[in-house]
Amino acid sequence: MEKFRAVLDLHLKHHSALGYGLVTLLTAGGERIFSAVVFQCPCSAAWNLPYGLVFLLVPALALFLLCYVLSTRTWRLLTGCCSSARASCGSALRASCVCMQLSAAATLAPLTWVAVALLGGAFYECAASGSAAFAQRLCLGRDRNCAAELPLVPCHEAKASDVQDLLKDLKAQSQVLGWILIAVVIIILLIFTSVIRCLSPVSFLQLKFWKIYLEQEQQILKSKATEHATELAKENIKCFFEGSHPKECNTPSIEEWQQISSLYTFNPKGQYYSMLHKYVNRKEKTHSIRSTEGDTVIPVLGFVDSSGINSTPGL
Repeated sequence: MEKFRAVLDLHLKHHSALGYGLVTLLTAGGERIFSAVVFQCPCSAAWNLPYGLVFLLVPALALFLLCYVLSTRTWRLLTGCCSSARASCGSALRASCVCMQLSAAATLAPLTWVAVALLGGAFYECAASGSAAFAQRLCLGRDRNCAAELPLVPCHEAKASDVQDLLKDLKAQSQVLGWILIAVVIIILLIFTSVIRCLSPVSFLQLKFWKIYLEQEQQILKSKATEHATELAKENIKCFFEGSHPKECNTPSIEEWQQISSLYTFNPKGQYYSMLHKYVNRKEKTHSIRSTEGDTVIPVLGFVDSSGINSTPGL
């Protein structure tokens, strides 16, 4: 039991890092399965290039879009945005900042796919062997039939031995590009993380406290929402079968739900740890809490919007 509790505590404390690690491992494993089982280079001058590029880039695009779909912040931004009740989706600048942050986070899985695919080399070998531009450069000083036989190289069907040896060159190029991509991503990630941490309006320990608060808020919100929904459902079913009038059950209004579901903005004049916290403390002072003078979107605080009623581990 103690071991299980230790594992659960580790998961709760580092669920974001573990989630990214799991996505990376699944993406890398999926690429290996695709290259070994599904991918079959046609070894055709007309098809090698599009076939290789499709396997290299289309799954990356699918993973990029999937990360958008799985992000809680995406649906916080879009849900009800076009309805009459929410005529305004917030300022264009705020929405643009959120979209940029979402895009940056969504690039992890597709870049992992491309990097692992380049290290494997199969997709690049197929695509490059079907490129006329690559053929002119690779076949310089080789057999005169090199350009015609180059598309056959991934299938080991080139008749000239010096042409078949180009497979090693293509694999080396692919792996070098893969390592360069990994290095560039790590450097950019380090710089980006360092910059947003430097611009953080709160200290390191307060960020830790903030995340603990959000976990507890979501746990209690889920528990209370479940209790309230169960009580309301029981009352409605009871009245349906008994033909009686339901007793009054206070439920937040549409406007109240919309306010606490809005994207979080930081205001140095008031330190609120979530939109629910902000709503409870400011609903008597202003009609709306979604847009106040001085509110800004802070990248390092993006985790506030990432916590949803069903997204916190252990709920």
